[in-house]
Amino acid sequence: MTASTTPDRRAALKARHRAAILAAAHDLVQEHGGPRFNVDELAARADVARRTVFNHFASVDEVLLALSADVLDVIIDEFIGAVASSPVGDGSRSSMFTELAETLRHVDLPSVIASVAGILGGPDGDDARGRALTNETFTRAAERLLHEVARRYPEADTLDTEVLVGSLMNGLVVIAKRWLGQSCDRTVDAAARADWDHLLARLTDTVRRGYLPAV
Repeated sequence: MTASTTPDRRAALKARHRAAILAAAHDLVQEHGGPRFNVDELAARADVARRTVFNHFASVDEVLLALSADVLDVIIDEFIGAVASSPVGDGSRSSMFTELAETLRHVDLPSVIASVAGILGGPDGDDARGRALTNETFTRAAERLLHEVARRYPEADTLDTEVLVGSLMNGLVVIAKRWLGQSCDRTVDAAARADWDHLLARLTDTVRRGYLPAV
């Protein structure tokens, strides 16, 4: 065995272990109907040592955050794909808002939100753990989205960019809580999608218009 192949094999083993841990967590979430398992159950299902789980993740909650990040990454990926072949706007708040709002309208957010709620337990006000994990998940997604928007609009005012992305992503958490409350079983049917579209339209309209009276 050469010295150059040893790191490759170690990296491949680490990647397999990480994938196995995430796959096991996904299966346990599906079986228990939420994040109701501990690290020993997770290690046993992934067929790895308990220590191996902690070599990759600081806690079970970090495993759940990684799972939900994979789901939420669809928003950022959709944004990147949507703007890749379109001309860059003028860098104004209006042009940035239009691109982000269009992306949110075209992403299958009902399925994304339902999946995240299933993994984390949802942003229920009575579930402190689920609420904290949901907030952290959207915060991390907002950071990645902010990076992509800033890269597309390098000349834009950084405060404008941060406020816009933060307003939309935090707003998504608010309407997600309302939507999940309206669809307790999280079944993404036509009625649930219509409810979501209505809430999203209210969110984007509020961010677009602000709170000043109409003139």
